[in-house]
Amino acid sequence: MPTTTPITTSTRPPRLALAALTLCTFAVHGYHPLAEDGGLYVAGVESSLNPVLFPNDLPFVRATTHYSLFTPVLATLVRLTHIALPWLLLLADLTGIVLTLYAAWLIAAQCWPSQRTQLLATSLVAAWFTLPIAGTSLLLMDPYVTARTFSTPLSLLAIAFALQLPTRRSLTRSAITLVAAAAFHPLMAAYAVGIIIALHIAKLPTHRAQIRAYATLTTLVLAAAAFLHFTAPAESPATTAAAFSRYYWFLSQWQWFELLGIIGPLIVLTLLLRSTNPTTPQAALCRAAIAIGLIATLVSALFAHEHFPTHLVARLQPLRQFLPIYAVMIILLGGTLAELTSRKLGVLAPAFVLVMAAIMFTVQRQTFPASLHLELPHRAHANPWQQAFLWARENTPTNALFAIDANYITTANEDGQTFRATAQRSVLPDFSKDGGEAAIQPALADAWQAGATTQLNLSTLTDPARDARLLPLNATWVLLHSAAPTSHNCPYNNGTVKICTLLQGANPN
Repeated sequence: MPTTTPITTSTRPPRLALAALTLCTFAVHGYHPLAEDGGLYVAGVESSLNPVLFPNDLPFVRATTHYSLFTPVLATLVRLTHIALPWLLLLADLTGIVLTLYAAWLIAAQCWPSQRTQLLATSLVAAWFTLPIAGTSLLLMDPYVTARTFSTPLSLLAIAFALQLPTRRSLTRSAITLVAAAAFHPLMAAYAVGIIIALHIAKLPTHRAQIRAYATLTTLVLAAAAFLHFTAPAESPATTAAAFSRYYWFLSQWQWFELLGIIGPLIVLTLLLRSTNPTTPQAALCRAAIAIGLIATLVSALFAHEHFPTHLVARLQPLRQFLPIYAVMIILLGGTLAELTSRKLGVLAPAFVLVMAAIMFTVQRQTFPASLHLELPHRAHANPWQQAFLWARENTPTNALFAIDANYITTANEDGQTFRATAQRSVLPDFSKDGGEAAIQPALADAWQAGATTQLNLSTLTDPARDARLLPLNATWVLLHSAAPTSHNCPYNNGTVKICTLLQGANPN
């Protein structure tokens, strides 16, 4: 088999088209800077800019700053440019979109000479920008800013450079972008390395050489996973509880439709491979993505089990390998559809992209039903939970320590909006977001378990029962559902939630 030869192409993309796609992507998928993981990262930046914030829960606030330059980079940019953090987050989000679409175009440009095909492949990435990655609890790209906002496009750029002819220039570019991706998110960069290694194997000149190399790679990966598993230290009960709180770490806990999220892309890539000349860059990408996807699935199936005494391999989340696999699949699928419909049915591929974008817009509106679709800086928040969080920021002391139901972030119409980043006040650990940090960093597990257990069903408790839980942890304020019974003073109530003091003998609400 001859060596795969990428199509010679300029690295100058159609700038106006990418600019238009960027704005369309932003408009379709929305922007929620303080929601979900975005709030975790923003709290870390807020703490770096103002060290007096979060005096009672600093370990959780700084959990996202370990092994990542995200927080110091954004904090430094705020200090140097004097751009307010909300506006800088917006610029960062748009930058992440631009870089991702450029990387997608660059990969497509190595595969097809037609600019129409390149743009349609890139457009499908734009349409599926917030596509869930199987059952991994990841999206292709988030509608908020995290370390993945930069690590994902940088990883895709590294893949694009690796797809080019193996010159010193292309190899250097691939290495530099991988290092940059690792600076923001080492784990996701490691999985980009995995698919790049598989891609170089896929470009070997014979099937026999490829099979031997893939067998060697599989053996090495499994040996490394086995070493980590059998040498991992024993876990505390709290660490194990934190691991169990991340159901998506374990294939046995996935729903059937989540399992399709692994099987489906591998089937699509196999079909694309069968319909493609084996010497093309598309075929090499298919072989690489299929091989590394099977290896990741095998590692997870063998070493990520709830009943094991340690969960170190599960903590590394090997199925996150599917994020770059999904990106590659979407680019190849979009380009192939464009090629198949380039003559008599040329309108079908653009129509498909538009339908997908409309579906994803609908999904995003259903995901954030109580929030503005575009939460731009200085726009008034429509979400009553956010309104309560902002009241707390304006009307409580900096050293206040809040308690909220442990599962508040998954409450209907709360929309995943995070208290800590919005209110800029300390809060006892919650089950969902802080549980994720504790699962990754076992040193936080005991504090997480104590806080999350203490805050279960706060709105259903009586004052004596609630006070008996919260006062020993030095909580000074509590956020409850508006209908929750309490005789404590509640200076804020918006009909959905209320904020109450935990002072003994407070006046009735």
